[in-house]
Amino acid sequence: MNIKSLLLGSAAALIAVSGARAADAVVVAEPEPAEYVRICDVYGAGYFYIPGTETCLRIGGYLRYDIGIGDREGTRDVIDVRNGGLNDTYYKQARFAFKTWTGQETELGTLKTYTETRINFGNTVIGGYNDAHNKGISLNFAWVQLGGLRIGKDESAFDTFSGYAGNVIDDTIVGYGDFDTNLISYTFDAGNGFSAIVSLEQGEGIYTIDSYMPHVVLGAKYAQGWGGVVGVVGYDSASEEWAGKVRVDVNAGDQLELFVMGGYGTEKHFTRNFYKQWDGNWAIWGGGTYNINDKTSLNAQLSYDEGKTFGLAANVAYTIVPGFTITAEVDYFNRSASDYHGKDDGVGGILRFQRNF
Repeated sequence: MNIKSLLLGSAAALIAVSGARAADAVVVAEPEPAEYVRICDVYGAGYFYIPGTETCLRIGGYLRYDIGIGDREGTRDVIDVRNGGLNDTYYKQARFAFKTWTGQETELGTLKTYTETRINFGNTVIGGYNDAHNKGISLNFAWVQLGGLRIGKDESAFDTFSGYAGNVIDDTIVGYGDFDTNLISYTFDAGNGFSAIVSLEQGEGIYTIDSYMPHVVLGAKYAQGWGGVVGVVGYDSASEEWAGKVRVDVNAGDQLELFVMGGYGTEKHFTRNFYKQWDGNWAIWGGGTYNINDKTSLNAQLSYDEGKTFGLAANVAYTIVPGFTITAEVDYFNRSASDYHGKDDGVGGILRFQRNF
């Protein structure tokens, strides 16, 4: 009996322990499904959906290295206080630019943002020394746009709506407008080639507004397959001066693109303002691009103003591999003696290496 009781008791104990262990067993949770990055092709190549949102993001930028020589691009005839002589050397600058784009469709239209931050290292003349140094970080673009409404840091609509003065590096031998500004702008696009813009701007530097009255830009454009016509007018509220530009672009075949642009501005109180950056009342720019093939293009620009400044810039841009371009440019300027400056001329050049990503 004792042996039988012992066996029965042992069996009961084993069953109880087994039941307890079964009750305490660890249950492994099923893994949540992974959310992989999804490609967003609504706004072009390079966008992807930010996980957990309907916002599309693109990240990019470029790395650039410039070598400048000569009378305009080089740093010349500078008194170097270390040796008491003239300093004549290259102008060199390295730049890293970081860009972001976002896009999202809403009931009020497309919601977009764009940012561009630049970091530069190069040589400039400071206190008689022509030394290379870090030039700091600049915020060049930081705007948000909903439909046609844009708010933030941008370049002036006086320049962006009419377009830059050719595909050359030194396109401001005769200046065609200041660039950096905070703004609030609205662009109307009729969808048939016609568009119009109004932009309220702060200006920058000595051209910053000094009251609650902003600078104002108005513009209208008509673009078709053959080219386009655009006109802009800008009012500098601080100087109470006006300036305007009219531009015509022509696509003269599959390989050749031409443009001509004329500007006129007032000089009632000041010879220059935020929009009129040329000397005298009027100025003219012209030039074009000839695409030799998919990798090589020739670009040129000529400019002249009433202040007797003549500029010529021409380059060859060659894409070695997709995303990496080398541009070799030659620039010439001639300033005849006028009410704005003395006589001066010179030749310079720039060799640019740029990797876009």
